[in-house]
Amino acid sequence: MYQHLAHGISLYSGKTRAYLRYKKIPFEERLSSEDYGQIQEHVGRKIIPVIITPEGEYIQDTTVIIDHLEGKFPAPSIYPDGPMQKLVALLLETYGDEWLLLPAMHYRWHFKRQNLWFVLNQFGDVMKPHWPAFAKPLVAIPAALYFGRMYKPLMGLDENTEPELEKITEAFLKDFDRHLEGHDFLLGSRPSIGDFGLVAPLYAHMAQDPYPKQWMQDIAPRVFDWTRRMQNPGGDEGSFLPNDEIPKTLYPLLARMFQDQLPLLVDTVRAVADWTAEHPDIDHFPRTIGRHDFTLGDARGNRAILPYQQWMFQRPLRHYQGLSDAEKQRIDPLLKELGGYDGLQTEISVPLDYINHKLVVAPS
Repeated sequence: MYQHLAHGISLYSGKTRAYLRYKKIPFEERLSSEDYGQIQEHVGRKIIPVIITPEGEYIQDTTVIIDHLEGKFPAPSIYPDGPMQKLVALLLETYGDEWLLLPAMHYRWHFKRQNLWFVLNQFGDVMKPHWPAFAKPLVAIPAALYFGRMYKPLMGLDENTEPELEKITEAFLKDFDRHLEGHDFLLGSRPSIGDFGLVAPLYAHMAQDPYPKQWMQDIAPRVFDWTRRMQNPGGDEGSFLPNDEIPKTLYPLLARMFQDQLPLLVDTVRAVADWTAEHPDIDHFPRTIGRHDFTLGDARGNRAILPYQQWMFQRPLRHYQGLSDAEKQRIDPLLKELGGYDGLQTEISVPLDYINHKLVVAPS
């Protein structure tokens, strides 16, 4: 049986838990002080989620975990066979994993008065699960202070960009809600890797923390219901839409990603190449490699450059750039219409890989 070292309040734990349940993979979820010690020993830092395989291997990073398990449990696949659907699924995984992290952090930590008691209790349960209930919030205060301060400069959120983020997030939730009126998931009655990418921020933070939970239920009740279905899937494995169809109700989500996130991803590719040239002897990348400007709606901001985001961007990029000319002729008109064509022509001069829990230059 697999061991899922995770917790309900952890953003990315919601992604792997949903996947494990959908694929009906036998697992036990737990997290203790002893588990954190084992994670530190095997992964090199205290981070969740981590799975321990029946053979005793520790695997970290949700995308690495899912792809490892897809190799062991291939059916039903969460990767569509159709080239258009697979591209959309990979793009929206990147959008959920890396862009919706902004509203997830904002709606947890900016609205402290509404969320803090809930968050302190949950954090205390993660940090000291065996402590008495009355003491758990106390031990969580330093961690809450850290997370409540660090995310804004990291993500470029301030008095100028936060109002724009709230507008963009509301529009996204309403667009996604309209899509779910006609479809169970992004691409039919089966969840794709895109659904699992989106559920990470939309469940653990935004559908559980008191303030965003009520807000989501009010403005996007179908999205709220979808987060529950993703965490507790039914017995039917479902299917993707026939003929590689992309529902038109997904067009606003894709256009939003191309407008808001794609320029940042393209600039991250440039920054990674520049930084690597200046640091030729590195054995792995730090979490951040400087700062760059970005646009959020009508506001300009400045945020950390996260090389991990290039690694995630490489997934849809490699899929698209590996398509045949005939397949591109089908896909390119839609990409041009929605604003994603130019970004998907990006050339990766310094490809990255995730090896032994570290982000490294991909072996040649």
